[in-house]
Amino acid sequence: MQKLFTNIQQIVGDVVTVEAENIGNTELAQVITKRGTSLAQVIRLDGKKVFLQVFAGSRGISTGDKVRFLGHPMRIATGNMLLGRIFNGSGVPLDNGPELTDNLVDIGGLSVNPVKRIIPDKMIRTGIPMIDVFNSLVESQKLPIFSIAGEPYNELLARIATQVEVDIIILGGMGLKHEDYLFFRDSLEEHGALSHSVVFMHTAADPVVECLLVPDISLAVAENFALEGKRVLVLLTDMSNFCDALKEIAITMQQVPSNRGYPGDLYSRLAARYEKAVDFDTAGSITILAVTTMPGDDVTHPIPDNTGYITEGQFYLKNGVIEPFGSLSRLKQLVNSKTREDHRMIMDTMIQLFADYRETLEKQAMGFQMSSWDVKLLKYGKLFEDKMMSLKVNIPLEKALDLGWEILYNCFSPEETGIKKSMIDKYWPHMYENKTYSR
Repeated sequence: MQKLFTNIQQIVGDVVTVEAENIGNTELAQVITKRGTSLAQVIRLDGKKVFLQVFAGSRGISTGDKVRFLGHPMRIATGNMLLGRIFNGSGVPLDNGPELTDNLVDIGGLSVNPVKRIIPDKMIRTGIPMIDVFNSLVESQKLPIFSIAGEPYNELLARIATQVEVDIIILGGMGLKHEDYLFFRDSLEEHGALSHSVVFMHTAADPVVECLLVPDISLAVAENFALEGKRVLVLLTDMSNFCDALKEIAITMQQVPSNRGYPGDLYSRLAARYEKAVDFDTAGSITILAVTTMPGDDVTHPIPDNTGYITEGQFYLKNGVIEPFGSLSRLKQLVNSKTREDHRMIMDTMIQLFADYRETLEKQAMGFQMSSWDVKLLKYGKLFEDKMMSLKVNIPLEKALDLGWEILYNCFSPEETGIKKSMIDKYWPHMYENKTYSR
């Protein structure tokens, strides 16, 4: 039942305060003015005071205007008709296609009951060696990509979207530049990935409240596909813009600020979104990969700090590559034993040698004389950076593992790697040129 009220008490920024009863949090409303009707959403309840964020802004609204509550929260259409479509943060088409009004579901619902979840045990292949080999992405995982402004995190997301092995891609953009929106659209179209993708884009010029809707809309659509048995990957960028939108609205409503001005429930707001990741025991799955830019590369900033307590590791994008010592996929051990028997061996050996290479670089920078072992490490590190770490590399997991063996073969003798003989006998290139090796 729709309820009509005329007692607007206050207008601060884009937030309108109305006195009303029996109103639900996140409920939608229409603000009716002489110029037309604007859509708004309840963002806070304080007794009889109802705070509404007006989507199109409060310009032209006066205290004498009317507010009609619609009796339900924001809803979004679901189903296969969404595939290949691009929408804004409130679900309005940006691709000149028709509006969809079938199979509407409420957004921002509760997380899935743990009883309905299964232990993650399936790998998602991306074609990126630094993910597939060293920090495997696991189905139903929730991982942030920690980065700073200027790093190619959107390019990384686009690459993942165009080559990842899943059924459905949901891409949600928050506070993006218009050229970033065009980049994502063109990348998906160019690589033929748009046909199995749904895109929700909020740009910096759009209303702030739409930024808050993007994760909820994206995850509501993803959950519907997952319940139909689909493997869904949700890509979100940038969660820092989402948190800044929360901060802006909290300041507008004169809430008591917490750490660095962010609202005190920042952790809960983030957890409510990330915990939507799930692998259903009788259906599909939702996997979340979300960019989080760190102001000043500060991992103790409230946004990455709170995120780290919720998620299962992180990818750390620095200097244009996924940094091996800042990245961690805590669930990788659940899938690495099921890929190829040498996966764990290659992963551990190459990372250990790369750590030795980093130490050798420090010795070289301080003017120490390089030993023959140091020279080998310098050669190995350069090959590792060029052939493994570069985000331009796009090869399947098995070829990446073979490439790892090839790099080791080109730099070291079998005994120098510390790999056990059974693995050397089976995988060492060219049968280690008939050299005798025992371990």
